[in-house]
Amino acid sequence: MSWAWLVPAFSVASFLLIVFVGKYLPKGGAFLAPIAVLAGFVVFVFLLNNLLANGSSEFSVGWLETTEAQINWGMIIDPLSVTMLGVVTFIALGIQLFSWSYMQGENRFAWYFAVHSLFAASMLTLVLANNLLLLYIAWELVGLCSYLLIGFWYDYRPAAEAAKKAFVTTRLGDVGLLIGILLLFKETGTFEISEIFQAASGLEESVLTIAAGLLFLGAMGKSAQFPFHVWLPDAMEGPTPVSALIHAATMVVAGVYLVARMLPLFELAPTAMWLVASIGLITVLLAGTMALVMTDLKRILAYSTVSHLGFMMLALGFGGLAPALFHLVVHAFAKAMLFLSAGSISHATHTLDIREMGGLLSRMPVTGFCFSVGALTLAGLPPLSGFFSKDEVLLSVLHGGNPVFFGFALLGAFLSALYMARTLFMVFGGNLKPQNVDVMESPPLMVGPMVVFAIFSLGLGLLAFDLTDSYHGIGSFLVVDGHHGEGFHLNIGLAAISVLIATIAFTLAWLTYVKGLVSATKLSQRFPRVHQMWERKYWIDDLYQWVINNVILIISEAVALFDRKIINDGAVNGAGLSLSRSGYRLRHLETGRLSNYALGMAVGVLILVVFAWMVLR
Repeated sequence: MSWAWLVPAFSVASFLLIVFVGKYLPKGGAFLAPIAVLAGFVVFVFLLNNLLANGSSEFSVGWLETTEAQINWGMIIDPLSVTMLGVVTFIALGIQLFSWSYMQGENRFAWYFAVHSLFAASMLTLVLANNLLLLYIAWELVGLCSYLLIGFWYDYRPAAEAAKKAFVTTRLGDVGLLIGILLLFKETGTFEISEIFQAASGLEESVLTIAAGLLFLGAMGKSAQFPFHVWLPDAMEGPTPVSALIHAATMVVAGVYLVARMLPLFELAPTAMWLVASIGLITVLLAGTMALVMTDLKRILAYSTVSHLGFMMLALGFGGLAPALFHLVVHAFAKAMLFLSAGSISHATHTLDIREMGGLLSRMPVTGFCFSVGALTLAGLPPLSGFFSKDEVLLSVLHGGNPVFFGFALLGAFLSALYMARTLFMVFGGNLKPQNVDVMESPPLMVGPMVVFAIFSLGLGLLAFDLTDSYHGIGSFLVVDGHHGEGFHLNIGLAAISVLIATIAFTLAWLTYVKGLVSATKLSQRFPRVHQMWERKYWIDDLYQWVINNVILIISEAVALFDRKIINDGAVNGAGLSLSRSGYRLRHLETGRLSNYALGMAVGVLILVVFAWMVLR
């Protein structure tokens, strides 16, 4: 349907109105942001109904025409893009309503919502784009908005540094993405995704592998996959609603969306598929172990996000389109709720250190309920939605026939349940700390979105089953350029194993952090090197800092010295200085006195006469 462009257009209009005429409106026009997203959600409902009734559609408008190619702007309305529209618009709406209360009193309140609108417009354009050029432009705008929102408190140095770190790290992946897009354009002569798929079968496997690998670099950066994962935990320095919106629910899944959208291309390059699965599994395990030793609530949730994004990549690496997208939807709602709960907790307790919490359930029952639902969802316990989506991910790995990957995937599921149980019991279990006796539940405008997300986390598992005559489960619903997902299959044996793993993890956490029968301190003292390795994040951040200090900065100083002394002082300034000195010396020839000129002419004539006499003699 051609009016799908209205979904991002509403948020573009909101951004422009807030920036240019907001000073004439109440609250600086900030109220326009949630209204725009709500309007986009209404259009999404119509798009979904039309999709179920009439199937996928696509439209384009001409932009540039050259002798080599016709470049268009266009949008595609198919199950994948419409699913992402629903996730982005609904979650953005809930988080903006939460932000209205959470961000009250901020000096740049309206600017915050203006950037929210620009982010929503960029992300919505990204998922609707039917060509890689438009997708890339929206991709870069999403990165810009991320930088602006992480660094919203720019006068707070950690936030400013985190914003720069996120921007630079994701740019590294974006360079690969751009090169991959240009390579595909060179080989196929088009940016249109559907046309690329048609031409891809005629390309050499080596070209497909390189192109898919370069596209995956961009996905690794945006979705914080190893080794680009380092930016996401630091990005928690921004406002908590920003963490919920950008770094848990929408922006970071852009990389997963890109791989899912281009999956038919990846499947023509088995090496690229193996790379996606391997990076996903490594990310699952690294982030899961680091989350076990973090004490900052938002950083725990950040590493949880990184780990579950790894699960999605793992599923895609084995061709599990439907499991990956199903887990994306479930994770988006659960993690948005968890981050909003973290914001509610920090708003009440003025701390994010889980060691200073405990027993908060009695003071914040609604927040405690929502956080519990999110924790149990990510742990994969039935009947919550995470049970269905996580088992589908594991099942896709199992069907891939690689027992090593499957075994480590089970370990990743155990770690996920363990760190969520640890966080849940340390924050809400045990006795209430003296400093928290006056803590009260958050205002309704903050609690409301959390409750709605909790309800969705409880009920999203129904998406796995037949609901209507035109909808036969998310596995059958999701289609990418003819690539069909599979319907939901409940594997009793796998379900039993996954439930047992989650139960063991919760039991171990309960014995450790509630009953005190197992000492986490003694365990860390018994295995100090392992604990230090996890606490220092496998020294990956330290390695990057060492490379920056001892390689990049030294090379930069050498280049700067060469630029100053050779290029600037020698070639540029030297040439200018020589001309200046020559002019200074020659200016004595132009005195403006007739007698001097006559004397010069006489001397010249005399020299010519002498020269002629010597030649003719």
